Amino acid sequence: MESSNKTNFTHLDNQGEVKMVDVGEKPLSHRKAVAKGRISLTTSTIEQIKEDKIKKGSVLTVAKIAGIMAAKRASETIPLCHPLNLNVANVELIFLVDGVEATGYVSCNGNTGVEMEALCAVSASLLTIYDMCKAVDKSMIISDIRLISKEKNILNKEES
Repeated sequence: MESSNKTNFTHLDNQGEVKMVDVGEKPLSHRKAVAKGRISLTTSTIEQIKEDKIKKGSVLTVAKIAGIMAAKRASETIPLCHPLNLNVANVELIFLVDGVEATGYVSCNGNTGVEMEALCAVSASLLTIYDMCKAVDKSMIISDIRLISKEKNILNKEES
């Protein structure tokens, strides 16, 4: 393992240069992460989504698929993010009084966490809703994207 850098940022070496973290020495663990975010929508837009009247198609279905795809490809968007073999990626979308809340769930068995994958899932889902509804709602706001939880349970050698 490399020695600690001056700043304690894992993505910087001792000279302050960007690096990808070496996770090869970390034990194989079952990792989970949950992220959330929301998009505010007008009452009219919410009704159009519920009644499947948005011209681009089924908004929540497309947004869910976009979120799952984004989780699977997080390392292609975030430069120092490790590519992971995910066990599952899912997005739950629920209507609020004034919008939609997205919750992303991701897990894998690996050497590094899945927080970025969960956050990408939520972000892509909300951006997809925005894209599909932008013709009918000019007041949308995406907000509160955040990590809710993460877990790591080291796997026994017999399990891996």
